[in-house]
Amino acid sequence: MSEPWFDPNLYSWIGGTAIGVAGGVLGTMIGILAPRGKCKRLVLGLHLGLIVVSLGFLVAGIVALAAKQPYGVWYGLLLPGVIGTFVFGSLLPTIRLRYRQAEMRKSMAADL
Repeated sequence: MSEPWFDPNLYSWIGGTAIGVAGGVLGTMIGILAPRGKCKRLVLGLHLGLIVVSLGFLVAGIVALAAKQPYGVWYGLLLPGVIGTFVFGSLLPTIRLRYRQAEMRKSMAADL
């Protein structure tokens, strides 16, 4: 086993907490803005950014596991990576659908 990348007792919780808080804030933004069709580029950009960060955690966790890092190190990286990638990745089509529906409602209202 190699030297740990960081102290798992002190720092393992930071990645998961940061992704969870960011996901909560983004979810609130999506719930408020997407049905109204507002700030589409901002919301989708932040969402794609969280997917990239989650993929980064996933890759770092796999590398840590392959490098035989202690449990607290690879688990602290792999867990937010797996959960974030799955949750944010699976919600992307739904967010795009909400924006399309809002655009359709706007065009139907303009036709009246």
